[in-house]
Amino acid sequence: HAMGARTIAEAAKAAGISRFVQISALGADSASASRYYASKAEGEAAVREVLPSAVIVRPSVIFGPGDTLFNRFAQMAQVLPALPLIGGGETRFQPVYVIDVARAIAAALADPATAGRTYELGGPAVHTAKELYELTLKETMRQRYLAPLPFPIAALIGLGGDIFASVLPYAPPITSDQVQMLKTDCVVSARALGLADLGVAATRLEPILPTYLYRYRKGGQYAEQFKPA
Repeated sequence: HAMGARTIAEAAKAAGISRFVQISALGADSASASRYYASKAEGEAAVREVLPSAVIVRPSVIFGPGDTLFNRFAQMAQVLPALPLIGGGETRFQPVYVIDVARAIAAALADPATAGRTYELGGPAVHTAKELYELTLKETMRQRYLAPLPFPIAALIGLGGDIFASVLPYAPPITSDQVQMLKTDCVVSARALGLADLGVAATRLEPILPTYLYRYRKGGQYAEQFKPA
């Protein structure tokens, strides 16, 4: 997040590129206990050091057809009898549609007035982790028990994920840093510049989720026709 961002910014500067957008993450903070959030902040600082006019965008969790958010929840619901609510599922998120993020980046590149600014990109509504699970289950027509998982126990599971990732070339179910991230809400700050300042209207979750989560239903896109009476 830091070295790679700096390398790209330096290459852009050397090539005479004047418009540069750094895609960071909502929650980026050099003082964060999460290495992910801290390293994202390091990347922002590195880019701004090389290109002070760079625009930084901080998306919240992104949703859309190829996301690793709702698709992952749906995949878990296919094989697990219960879904874990880490920390009780109370962490708040402001999911943002991938098309809105793309439009925001395009707008930032096109408008010189955005130079040197930071934008936090979030959707029109805030949801708890539990509510996101419930939305997924509703769209996939599945019933699963939502099991509260206290942070200390989740941290131990995350530690196991760290060990797993260190010896096998596969992504673990969860890491200790991801557990740490879940201790902080991922929502847009009250006074931050956002999608609206880039001329983008935020898209709601509800109309979009059915367009790609249908594949996880029994019967797929024809599930409604075969629903028991």
